[in-house]
Amino acid sequence: MPRVLSESDVADFRDRLCEAAERLFAEQGPDAVTMRQLAADLGVSPMTPYRYFEDKDDILAAVRANGFNRFAEAMETARESITGARARGAAVAEAYITFAIEHPHSYKLMFDFNQPNLEKYPELVKAGQRAQKTMTAYIEDALAEDLLSGDAMQIGLMNWAAIHGAVILELSGMLPPGGARNIYRGFDEALMRGLRSKG
Repeated sequence: MPRVLSESDVADFRDRLCEAAERLFAEQGPDAVTMRQLAADLGVSPMTPYRYFEDKDDILAAVRANGFNRFAEAMETARESITGARARGAAVAEAYITFAIEHPHSYKLMFDFNQPNLEKYPELVKAGQRAQKTMTAYIEDALAEDLLSGDAMQIGLMNWAAIHGAVILELSGMLPPGGARNIYRGFDEALMRGLRSKG
């Protein structure tokens, strides 16, 4: 008879499964992340992971939600640590790039994996929305200070597309180390000039 697991036991093993899934995804791609392979990686029986997650997609949704929440938290902390819209924007961009460069496996899994049946994973949807909100919040700061004019959501998405593109180029070796920061600074200056609300 299996022993009764405490909430702490369950949380700990779920974390271990997620860490193993992220590592396998990074090393071998999504096809390598199977319940059997995860069980072997953790030295447990093939059925053990099913006590914690429904299937592989369930595990990857949890990994991605965790990544998006850590990503959003890093940017929220950066925004809250400083005053002034320009300074806040620079701090958020720095936090974004730092997270992506320091956690490339998490970052790629967050953005390079198409999650089937997304509606089944409300925590993942919520985490993704939280991350998107951080990319709009500091644009709203700039609008409030009359540094920009336009729609905060649209500008935020444009900005996100630019910074994401620069990061992916650096992660893939198409830009040298530090290249994403340099590219993004140029884009940000151009964006501020093009969307300036006054003069």
